[in-house]
Amino acid sequence: QVQVAESGGGLVQAGGSLRLSCAASGSASRINVMRWYRQVPGKQRELVAGITSAGSTDYVDSVKGRFTISRENAKNTVYLLMNSLKPEDTAVYYCNVWTQLGPQSGYWGQGTQVTVSS
Repeated sequence: QVQVAESGGGLVQAGGSLRLSCAASGSASRINVMRWYRQVPGKQRELVAGITSAGSTDYVDSVKGRFTISRENAKNTVYLLMNSLKPEDTAVYYCNVWTQLGPQSGYWGQGTQVTVSS
């Protein structure tokens, strides 16, 4: 079993920055992909960014050039640095951790609220 905990959300003005953190604990060995998703009420959860254990990254088009995902494998931690935030980035941000021996859907955190005011 893997526990996932996000932190770092909050309220920020448009144009500002936030850094989200996500730490995986428990049977967190063999973590492969770590991803950030976000969800707005009434809409589907959206994949924002992902990073493999080798450091390959991918982003949704709407955040390219503004968000940066990174990870510290030794700490089983993934970060999401969000710059030039826009009101449309407002959402609950969720971390998902995928391990080789875990469920196909991966492990989810509880989410952290990010609110960007205009």
